[in-house]
Amino acid sequence: MKKVMLVDDEILIRENIRACVDWEKEGFTYCGDASDGEVALPLIEQWMPDILITDIKMPFMNGLELSSIVRQQMPDIKIIILSGHDEFHYAQSALRLGVEDYCLKPVSSADLIQLLQGVSERIDQEQRAKKKFSYTGEKLLSDLCGGLISTAQAIEAASYMNLNLSANYYSVVVFDLRFPNAAQVGEDSLPITKIDSFLNDQLAQSADSFIFKRSRTETVWIHKGNQAETLREKVVQSVNTIHESIEQNFQFDIPVGIGNVHERLQGIHTSYLEAEEDKNGQRISSLNQTSLSSASFDAVVDSVLLDRNRFIEFLKIGTPSEAPTFISEFAAGLVQMNWKSSMYGYYLLNDLSLEMIHTAKQSFQTSQDPTELIEELQQSIKNIADFEGCLNYLTFLLDKLWKWRSEGSDKYGDLIGKVKQYISECYNDDQLSLQDISRQIGVSPSHMSKVFSQVTGQTMTEYLTGTRIRKAMELLKTTRHKTFEIAFEVGYNDQHYFSNQFKKVTGMTPMEYRKQGTADEKGLIDQERHGRKNHERQKA
Repeated sequence: MKKVMLVDDEILIRENIRACVDWEKEGFTYCGDASDGEVALPLIEQWMPDILITDIKMPFMNGLELSSIVRQQMPDIKIIILSGHDEFHYAQSALRLGVEDYCLKPVSSADLIQLLQGVSERIDQEQRAKKKFSYTGEKLLSDLCGGLISTAQAIEAASYMNLNLSANYYSVVVFDLRFPNAAQVGEDSLPITKIDSFLNDQLAQSADSFIFKRSRTETVWIHKGNQAETLREKVVQSVNTIHESIEQNFQFDIPVGIGNVHERLQGIHTSYLEAEEDKNGQRISSLNQTSLSSASFDAVVDSVLLDRNRFIEFLKIGTPSEAPTFISEFAAGLVQMNWKSSMYGYYLLNDLSLEMIHTAKQSFQTSQDPTELIEELQQSIKNIADFEGCLNYLTFLLDKLWKWRSEGSDKYGDLIGKVKQYISECYNDDQLSLQDISRQIGVSPSHMSKVFSQVTGQTMTEYLTGTRIRKAMELLKTTRHKTFEIAFEVGYNDQHYFSNQFKKVTGMTPMEYRKQGTADEKGLIDQERHGRKNHERQKA
């Protein structure tokens, strides 16, 4: 179902549209709404609606400004402009921005449903055209391995390319052509391209299989068959033959990962993950060939798994004082690991570390290059000799990544300071917008809005409103200006809207606040007079 989002500063409009349509029955999901464009931007990035309905005239960021940003950064989102302003230049501006439709308030539920269904059909047509003309066999196979496409979508895409994917069972093999030790590659060695060409020639001889390049050095081989045991035997035999051929012809032992046999097209994703895991285990083992020569595996200890999600959660919200207790509990399953003879623990820690670095880089928005940190961590993993060394390593890993977290929170301090300073200087401009501030600061509106919300915990609209209301409170207490005059002085050209915002923030109308302030001041004067009288009596 298509996701629909609404942006309108009138709460009654939002509530009426939300309630007047049976969204699920009509084939849509109402994912939410927002009161203005600045509030809407991070929600749009989070929800990624298929259709965005937006009013034109809204405070801080109007609908045309919002549409312009969405069209530039998220062009697949279809936009419907909803407005009560029947001026031709609004329609012209909206059409120039590439919105899907433009309609005037009030709009009936029947008209809105018809409008949405028309836009939905255009979305479906575009998607079908993209699949037909843009989808490639390599992209399809990659999406199947990545779990990024449904069975129905895969079958439809395969039919466009006359690709026969149908089978009862599937198994995935991953070849890694990176040399385990760069020092092995001498001047007389054949380059990777020749080994890659040799590998492709070997793979092409097998029927009922598909090949695609996941990267320059990684080749993925997908097998299909109708009998599980037969397919498994065929895959293992083929891999052994090819592996031996590469070793004999090029004198290199290249890691090869084999995934288990799985049913259905969606089983390709699971088999691929298993093949990647198998390949990575071999690659890590190759970094410690001396240790591996005498390695043994304990069936009990080497079946332990580490809860990545738990570690990620602690990485995000944990503190150094909590780390020792958390790490002891987290790694408890490895207490009996024989680190001198088993490589399983090294594999688990390396896998965990790579996942943590990926998560930290996404979550904490660090600009650091993780390459050096990965090398440092992998060297530390190789030096682990016992369980205590394992605990020390996990502490070391957290410390390194917490530095990233700290940098992520400090990174935008200067940007936030500039935004606050500009708002403090220009809050009384009733035309002040997110676009104005972004131009002054020199960053994109969406980036600035997202960063400000993440760092301060409030939107820029909320901060601007708070600045204006605090100034209004000061003026109400220190001047006898009328309410409409104060509204204009703090950046509101609509007294009614100002009063609503003031009450929303303070819980009182401007007049109630002024009366309370007068009463408080009178009480303070009376207290001072009473205190002076008592003081004079005591002196007498």
